[in-house]
Amino acid sequence: MAIYPSLITLQCFIVLICITIFSSTVTASDPPLTLDYYKSTCPNVFDIVRKEMECHVLSDPRNAALIVRLHFHDCFIQGCDGSILLDDTIDLRGEKRASTNGLNSLKGFRIIDKIKNELESECPGIVSCADILTIAARDAVILVDGPYWDVPVGRKDSKTANYDLASQNIPTANEGLLGIISKFLYQGLSVTDMVALSGAHTIGMARCENFRARIYGTTSGENPQSDSNLSELKSVCPAMSGSGDNNVTAMDNVTPDLFDNSFYHTLLRGEGLLNSDQEMYSSIYGIETRKLVQKYAADPVAFFNQFSDSMVKMGNITNSDSFVDGEVRRNCRFVNT
Repeated sequence: MAIYPSLITLQCFIVLICITIFSSTVTASDPPLTLDYYKSTCPNVFDIVRKEMECHVLSDPRNAALIVRLHFHDCFIQGCDGSILLDDTIDLRGEKRASTNGLNSLKGFRIIDKIKNELESECPGIVSCADILTIAARDAVILVDGPYWDVPVGRKDSKTANYDLASQNIPTANEGLLGIISKFLYQGLSVTDMVALSGAHTIGMARCENFRARIYGTTSGENPQSDSNLSELKSVCPAMSGSGDNNVTAMDNVTPDLFDNSFYHTLLRGEGLLNSDQEMYSSIYGIETRKLVQKYAADPVAFFNQFSDSMVKMGNITNSDSFVDGEVRRNCRFVNT
């Protein structure tokens, strides 16, 4: 039992460090985001994004998860500024190939390109790629029966990307609970936000490379996965590193194309596919997170409400530089010349 005083001290230390860092990177002078930012300049922006997302999600429900993940990765690097969308050029090293983004595993860029093209035809030079991605993520969730939330808009696109921050700020599949908590706190997001936002994995897919260690025992939570589930997973993901790394399987094997609270039930059974997910329920440090997992497993309305609030909060993470020196890109993949 002697572990708990040191655990509390460590958590408090992490919180203080992250609050200090976060407060130094976000300023109160950042222009506020508003719901009616495009009311006079591009009044059909939400309808256009929704129509395009309907086409892509109806054709393949997995596209919903791709866009939500893209939005998450964008916001966690240097704020929700569209930097994740930038391609490598002679003068700019993008974030897409960072190790934490998984080499070529981030997808959905062509969907954003298509939406951008439609909006450039309707109202050229008005809607930022950062706003497009944020709206599209909301619509992606709705289209697989998830909750609705209002999306404040008015973001600018960054003229820079940060490969190093991409490698540092994104939680990894085999990361411990305290490490993941610290990364969320750094963004100004709480433990409650972390558990709720992780619920998006109910529609996600994972690559073998990211769950091999868990199913073969290199890492594990207190609750081992069931034998039947392990057998199926091992058929998808061979033990040898480098073999089948890009094979994928659903993180929610019950309702993989439906946004619901089934993900939390997998954690209760000890069947979380990613170690980082299972840690929320099984880690000895997870007193608070365990209660939240149990709450969202028992109450889907509570999960939906908190997920909506946390998505707004994450979407409001802003890059001060992009507000001061940002732009509206004509092509989401490249800074304007």
